[in-house]
Amino acid sequence: MLKNTFKYILFIILISVVSCAKRGSITGGLKDTLAPVLISSYPKNYTTGFKGNEITLTFDEYIKLKNTNKQLIISPPLKYEPLITPQGVSKFIKIEIRDTLKPNTTYSFNFGQSITDNNEGNPLNQFKYVFSTGSHIDSLKLKGVIRDSYEKHVDNFVSVMLYEVNETFKDSTIYKELPRYITNTLDSLRSFEFENLKEGKYLLVALKDKGSNNRFNPKDDKIGFLKNYITVPSDTIYELELFKETLPTKTFKPIQASGNRLLLPYEGKQNYKASAPKIVLKNNSQVLETVITQFPKKDSLQIWYKPIKTDSLSLEVEKDQYKKKYTVKVKDQKKDTLNITAVQNGTLNFRDRFTLETATPLVKFDKSKIKLTNKDSTAVDFTTEYDVFDQKLYVDFKKEPLEKYNFTFLPGALTDFFEKSNDTLSYKLSTKDLSDYGNIILNLKNVKRFPIIVELTNKKGDVVLASDYSEGKTTLEFNLVLPEVFTVRIIYDDNKNKKYDSGSYLDKRYSEEVFYNQEEFDVRANWDRVETIDLSIPFSPEVEKKTDDKKKKQAEKKRKAF
Repeated sequence: MLKNTFKYILFIILISVVSCAKRGSITGGLKDTLAPVLISSYPKNYTTGFKGNEITLTFDEYIKLKNTNKQLIISPPLKYEPLITPQGVSKFIKIEIRDTLKPNTTYSFNFGQSITDNNEGNPLNQFKYVFSTGSHIDSLKLKGVIRDSYEKHVDNFVSVMLYEVNETFKDSTIYKELPRYITNTLDSLRSFEFENLKEGKYLLVALKDKGSNNRFNPKDDKIGFLKNYITVPSDTIYELELFKETLPTKTFKPIQASGNRLLLPYEGKQNYKASAPKIVLKNNSQVLETVITQFPKKDSLQIWYKPIKTDSLSLEVEKDQYKKKYTVKVKDQKKDTLNITAVQNGTLNFRDRFTLETATPLVKFDKSKIKLTNKDSTAVDFTTEYDVFDQKLYVDFKKEPLEKYNFTFLPGALTDFFEKSNDTLSYKLSTKDLSDYGNIILNLKNVKRFPIIVELTNKKGDVVLASDYSEGKTTLEFNLVLPEVFTVRIIYDDNKNKKYDSGSYLDKRYSEEVFYNQEEFDVRANWDRVETIDLSIPFSPEVEKKTDDKKKKQAEKKRKAF
């Protein structure tokens, strides 16, 4: 009896202890915020006379590698990527070099933020392993900043390269050879820094390297460069402007798109609207009548021709020194037909032109069959303009506030290239009150030269909302703009062609100079906004980063308060 009672008491005590243990269980303590620490490396970091092909890095805790394909920068770059193991969780990293190292050269492996601890993901920021195949470590540095020649924001992960200017260097080197040194802006501030450089003369180049092959491909890559070679050492902070080259004319084999249309693909963002190539379409020796237009949102021209029964057509393309001939097999396909759609539907803003898009190119217009009336059925005078290259019909007229308009296109008002006319078309539009819009007055100071193109863009800078061209005036008005947050971009139009022109590496020509206002501003309904813009204050990546960080902190503060 006593024995059983004693067992019962022990059982109760055991349950109590377990229960207490649960209530007082350890929660894990403070969160780990410390980065991994390198405790040893073989060979030692900053070793000289390096002769092997394997490197082992050992850390004080379990680590893992993240995005080494983007974060790891090896300078000078290797022809063959090293084998880095393990890719899973470990306390060490082994690097197997699979390339022949250059003699008397300092190599740097910058891991960026790719080495993190396994538990919390704390990165070992900008960890570098450096060695030299010679007797000393090169220690010179070079700094600079990156900006975009036209866009407001600079791309992430821009490669910056130094090519040694020696007896074998040519302008074509950047297309074919690896640079002597390389660094990368990664996804941080748009500045760059080279370390472990040797004294010498170099070409400095920046690339948004889409192919990640450390070579310039004009079809895909943006480039920035300095016309003059630089010498190291140097205390100069260099600035490189990225731009996308306009490629020379190059076309590809035409494609039959329908029974009356061919597509001619071309390379690059050519301004064929201003200067289209000469295109001749033939059926044997007979030259066919054609209309050339742009294929929407694609790098292709549309070649419209009257349907013809034939097995093949020949196509000749000529622009400047470029000449190309093609033969196109013709199949019996469905033909394109006239179709007309309105860009605006319902509300027509004061700065907009009423626009119709046509599926086939128009060739005839009968204004007597186009009627425009207001809500009182009173006729409103108008003019028309047809952009055949973009297949858009613009109708311009004086707009009154809080008015309703009715467009009627009677049969035969519009006739296309294939002699097909429209059926009756009717469009109803209305305008808002003037108080629904804002007005902007820009006062420009310290304009270097004229003419200039002044653009109002959205806050990202990727959409032009309004523009003006100035050959001398410094006060510009943008009236009746929709409420929006605006950025101002100003282009120095040095060749006076009323558009931005990019540069050319081989021609050693920079892009036309572009100025961005430091800060965006908002315009509200029924507001008059007056802004003074000093063009002597350049837009800098540092200011952009500080502004973005300030906005992020403000947003986080509001979120926490909420």
